[in-house]
Amino acid sequence: MFGIYLKRELGRRKKAALVIALGLALGIALVITVNSVSAGMTQAQDKVLKSLYGLGTDMTVTKARTAPTSGSSGGPNFKFDAKSSSSSTQSSDRVQTQGGQALKSSLVTKVAGQKGVESAVGALSLNVTKVDGSFTQGKAKSSTSSSGSGSSGQGGPGGGSSSSGGAPQVQGGGANFNVNSYSVVGVDVAHQGLGPLSTMKVTSGKTFTTAQTGSKVAVVSKSYAKEKKYKVGSTFKISGTKFTVIGIATPDSSESDTDVFVPLKVAQTLGDAKNQVTTIYVKATDSKQISTVKKEITANISGTTVTTSADLASTVSGSLSTASSLATSVGKWLSIAVLAAAFLVAALLTSSAVSRRVREFGTLKALGWPSRNVTRQVVGESIVNGLIGGALGIALGVGAAYAVTAISPKLTAQLGSSGGGGGVGGGPGGGGPGQQASQNTLEIALSAPVSLTTIALAVGLAVTGGLIAGAMGGWRASRMRPADALRSVS
Repeated sequence: MFGIYLKRELGRRKKAALVIALGLALGIALVITVNSVSAGMTQAQDKVLKSLYGLGTDMTVTKARTAPTSGSSGGPNFKFDAKSSSSSTQSSDRVQTQGGQALKSSLVTKVAGQKGVESAVGALSLNVTKVDGSFTQGKAKSSTSSSGSGSSGQGGPGGGSSSSGGAPQVQGGGANFNVNSYSVVGVDVAHQGLGPLSTMKVTSGKTFTTAQTGSKVAVVSKSYAKEKKYKVGSTFKISGTKFTVIGIATPDSSESDTDVFVPLKVAQTLGDAKNQVTTIYVKATDSKQISTVKKEITANISGTTVTTSADLASTVSGSLSTASSLATSVGKWLSIAVLAAAFLVAALLTSSAVSRRVREFGTLKALGWPSRNVTRQVVGESIVNGLIGGALGIALGVGAAYAVTAISPKLTAQLGSSGGGGGVGGGPGGGGPGQQASQNTLEIALSAPVSLTTIALAVGLAVTGGLIAGAMGGWRASRMRPADALRSVS
């Protein structure tokens, strides 16, 4: 009886049912869209942090670089033999540790032993400044000084990428030299799942093996390989040491701030930094204990700066940060307001519809229907209307989320100073995420993924809306008496 009556009544009142369903659908669609866009914002922020931090990295340990002493050179000096013929090309490399003050490798083990730390791995960031060219006439020995000009920017572990196309020329004294700079990071080949190489995917060739601890091999970023026309098997020299390219890696997101990856021990030899690292990447046993682990490391290992992903996230600005704030604040309250209004409208429309059915419900009561049966009938109709609205809302919300993903609007993330002792991604003054002098700007494509949790939330809201509307309509119907039906007869 209940099902037959329910089907008949919904068929008779299609327009009223559709109006109630559409009201709920709009509110539910907005909730799905806002939740999906917020999830996309979170994914975009994670991509930004991972591009700097390394997959699975919860924090980094660095040490601020000490101020240079008075009278020290402002940059590396390069000496060339001006007595050679004018047609000969000369080249000289200067390898310097990039980022904060070097830490002893033994600190990696000490950090790993702290309470709450699951694993820790060290990395050494280097900057290679290469000067090459020729003299146009014979001169006495001449020197060229450079502080690494030619770098296109500071960023991820290892500093700025090279920009050979726009490299400056050093001229004067009969000399004509090009100055280029590129970044090199030494990674622990036995623990590549944590640290700078973990954000890269080797798309050509292969990555390091544990047996290549001291091998002169390198994995280069895709952008750097394209610039230098490197492929697997190509060779190049760093400060006279010949390296073979064994793999070309593509970053998981944005662009890589590191040009060349080499085994840690080899990097330590290149940078004259035996048993030293510039950054220690740390993974906690429990993400909820990151702040506690930070305090533990800071207290037990003096002179270091511990930077968490939360510290780094606070330095992200730009349209990504603005849009994320709008989605999580304005979007959330707008969704709540619209949903509340949809529930209220559905309840009022249901109550109004019940009022127009005085003769029907009064007659049913006169025939012996108890109030609970009348209430059940109204609530049943409202829940069906709510489910119809939920289905329409899910369709509209998923469609809106798909449209956002298809359009993929570009958002920018500017990575500024966090006030720590390190440098974001190894810029001057630090060896890992933390403070940096210049800003990096990353461009992220926004998506709006719809999760099963969001769909379940939409179904729950549809049922809730139906129950609220049914409760009000049922309450109105339960107060009707058989006499009301007689009075309604004109």
